[in-house]
Amino acid sequence: QVQLVESGGGWVQPGGSLRLSCAASGSILSIYTMGWYRQAPGKQRELVATLTSGSRTNYADSVKGRFTISGDNAKNMVYLQMNDLKSEDTAVYYCSARHDYTAFSYWGQGTQVTVAS
Repeated sequence: QVQLVESGGGWVQPGGSLRLSCAASGSILSIYTMGWYRQAPGKQRELVATLTSGSRTNYADSVKGRFTISGDNAKNMVYLQMNDLKSEDTAVYYCSARHDYTAFSYWGQGTQVTVAS
């Protein structure tokens, strides 16, 4: 059983920055693809960024150049640095972990990010 706990959400003005953190319950970064997803009110959950166990990253077009996903294997942490935030980035952000072999996924409880003046 993998547990994921997100933190770092909050309110920020447009153009501001936030860093989200995801704490994993074990040493999973070497066999899981970690991801950040988000869900805005009335919309489906969408992919924001992923980090493979081989350290490859992938980003949604809407966040490329503004967001950076990274991981710290020693601390079992995954981060999402978000810069130049826009109102359309407002959503609940979820951390996920997908096993590289079984494809089974775990999810955190989510953290709210609100971008507004």
